[in-house]
Amino acid sequence: MRYCINCCIHLLPNDLHRQCFRCRGPNHNNQKCPVCKGENKIPLYTDSKQMKLLAVLEVRTDHSESWNGFFCLRKGKLCSLIFGLIIMTLVMASYILTGAKHGLLLISSPFHYGAFTSNPSLMDNESLSDMKDHYQPSKMNISYVKDYPSIKLIIDTITSKIEFITRQRPDLEELRKQEPHMFSVIPNKFLPNSKNPCWYEEYRGNTTTDPYATNSYALYSKRFRTIFDYLRKVFWNHLYHYKDKHYRLRCLPHFYIIGQPKCGTTDLYDRLRLHPDVRFSAIKEPHWWTRKRFGIIRLRDGFHDRYPVEDYLDLFDLAAHQIQGVLQSEVAKERSKMNNIIIGEASASTMWDNNAWIFFYDNSTEGEPPFLIQDFIHAFQPNAKLIVMLRDPVERLYSDYLYFASANKSAEDFHEKVAESLQLFENCMLDYSLRACVYNNTLNNAMPVRLQVGLYVVYLLDWLTVFDKDQILVLRLEDHASNVKYTMHMVFRFLDLGPLSEKQEALITKSPASNTRRPEDRSLGPMLPTTKAILRDFYRPFNTKLAQVLFDDAFLWKRT
Repeated sequence: MRYCINCCIHLLPNDLHRQCFRCRGPNHNNQKCPVCKGENKIPLYTDSKQMKLLAVLEVRTDHSESWNGFFCLRKGKLCSLIFGLIIMTLVMASYILTGAKHGLLLISSPFHYGAFTSNPSLMDNESLSDMKDHYQPSKMNISYVKDYPSIKLIIDTITSKIEFITRQRPDLEELRKQEPHMFSVIPNKFLPNSKNPCWYEEYRGNTTTDPYATNSYALYSKRFRTIFDYLRKVFWNHLYHYKDKHYRLRCLPHFYIIGQPKCGTTDLYDRLRLHPDVRFSAIKEPHWWTRKRFGIIRLRDGFHDRYPVEDYLDLFDLAAHQIQGVLQSEVAKERSKMNNIIIGEASASTMWDNNAWIFFYDNSTEGEPPFLIQDFIHAFQPNAKLIVMLRDPVERLYSDYLYFASANKSAEDFHEKVAESLQLFENCMLDYSLRACVYNNTLNNAMPVRLQVGLYVVYLLDWLTVFDKDQILVLRLEDHASNVKYTMHMVFRFLDLGPLSEKQEALITKSPASNTRRPEDRSLGPMLPTTKAILRDFYRPFNTKLAQVLFDDAFLWKRT
């Protein structure tokens, strides 16, 4: 069987194949050849019968021979090849991204924190030995263990910049200039026979007037509308009528649960509200002092209309109605009789969240806020009582991450967010004071995790510039979890609450814990031991100062 090497045509034994001009010799010219120009078609002989090759394959010879094979590929095969290359690229990219996240790559991932350089001489041996006692590291955590010395350098820089400088307290006139409406609504004297700061305010509406028509809490949240519907129905019955005028009783809280988030404030609130002499605001966490009075509903939504102080006072109307009932009774008319009902408010943001100051108070000193939440609370309620529930800041941060992170939660992701947040905090500390960084709105919004919330002593010292130490009760969640009865008795004594029956006490102390970790978050397991060591180093100087201020080494959290 013979073939023409130029045309790839099967030749019969007696076929001279004179149609192909290239078979005639080396002087053949492709451009001049009529066959190669496509003027004639090469016949194909099959079984001694002639068939036009055009029906099967058209051979063109006007391209250079080096490209012949490539352009003979069909378009379908070429598309398949390109599609296959794209799929392979995507698979490889997925492998790199996934492998980098879990520490599975044999080479360093370009997505890992390249700014950290490994230096074994800087490794904290004590911290590593503690890690081995609690957690056996796996292959997935090798790259994160290497991060530790480099991040330790960042923490050392932050620690070297820490200074606890006493804040200068603003005077009352400065506060009046900032919030004139608030000072016009809240008086400077309260009813003498109530533990709460209460007063009577003239009501100029009539029976058809809706007293809550403009309340922002009712307007912006559907879940509060049921409460306000009830208040509307009973409102007129609780007015005090005197000399053809109508008065409503207004009250502020006697005590505040001011912090911190993910430290057991919800559980404390749920137990305290079972006490027969305790009443809370109609909404558990109004966040009025820190957010709503500035027009912040959700930080991601920006600013809305500011909630006036009247909207905040409306939240205590249920409690005020009960207090008024006692005050107006025949027994309460005795001057020596004191109303025992006390009102509380429990917003876990009150202690630490001053992020809005930069948008409203422009006379800042080197980046520090000129006015803080406690300045205004003290201006109206110098005798207020404050309760703080704290927790090991390392565990608090991880719990905070699990609760607020929306997707892709993992111990590895938490580690990376901690590293990024520490870098951002270090950058701030290089240029500003500790207080300026803690209250820096831009920094706090940029950090992937809320490191600053665990700097308890910074906030506590600022509260102690305006309130006396005996007005603040500081508890630990670890103590509360191990002995609820003991911590609740401490709270009862602090608030001067009367004794309870055994049944009432059992109801309060034996109730199941509130707001515990969700099952899906528990399944993620603990944080990486390296992350824990990093956070222990970061929070250590702050915990040390806190223990000194409170004269209690339990706040070092050495055994948690």
